[in-house]
Amino acid sequence: MEHQVDIAANISSVKQRMDDAIASNDRLNGGVRLVAVSKTKPLELLVAAYETGQRHFGENYAQELMAKSSEMPDDVQWHFIGPLQSNKAAPLVKTVGLNKLACIETVSTMKLASKLNRAAETWNEESGIEETKKLGIYIQVNTSGEESKSGVSPGEEVINLAKEISSECPMLSIDGLMTIGAPGDYSCFDTLVKCREDVAAALGKDVNDLELSMGMSGDFEVAIAKGATSVRVGSTIFGERDYSNLSK
Repeated sequence: MEHQVDIAANISSVKQRMDDAIASNDRLNGGVRLVAVSKTKPLELLVAAYETGQRHFGENYAQELMAKSSEMPDDVQWHFIGPLQSNKAAPLVKTVGLNKLACIETVSTMKLASKLNRAAETWNEESGIEETKKLGIYIQVNTSGEESKSGVSPGEEVINLAKEISSECPMLSIDGLMTIGAPGDYSCFDTLVKCREDVAAALGKDVNDLELSMGMSGDFEVAIAKGATSVRVGSTIFGERDYSNLSK
């Protein structure tokens, strides 16, 4: 039954809800990106989303993203939004490439940042392009303080990690911050907004140069009201997730 999902209608509905949230909060039109979270979904559903004009897709598993990126058109921009083991950094960057890998949204350790930096260096060397291309990353912040959630703590921890990545990883571009937050606790969004101010000040950047990736199917309208620039919507577009085929 899953393949009976009307992707076009669902995306249209999500975009309308996004537009309404943008308008009612005096946000700029076009100021919020929709990342369609397609983890565990079959390729034909991604193709259906692509055919509506959707170009940003989010995946949680390195193996799955690598496989799908080779099957989908080259103008798709992939966001990695799951926990990434540092030993998967090099194959992910090498396989997908920096032209298609828009962002690793879940960087919260210097170990992972270093591996990604090295992988980006290698990709640049091997691709033979004249102009150096950096890999975009978001720093993941644990805004809810839950032990089950990944990410650095707000305050000193996120500031220090941002400064260290900025000075030690020249092939990475810190493009924003990301959080998952606790369901129903919208103060998590406010916390990420504050983190962005702190990180921007520490790096000497304008706050508007840093993205806020927050908000999912259940709360993306609230996230937009709080300042999100990128929302990650999965089940509202693709239907409920099916994990049964992951081991195949």
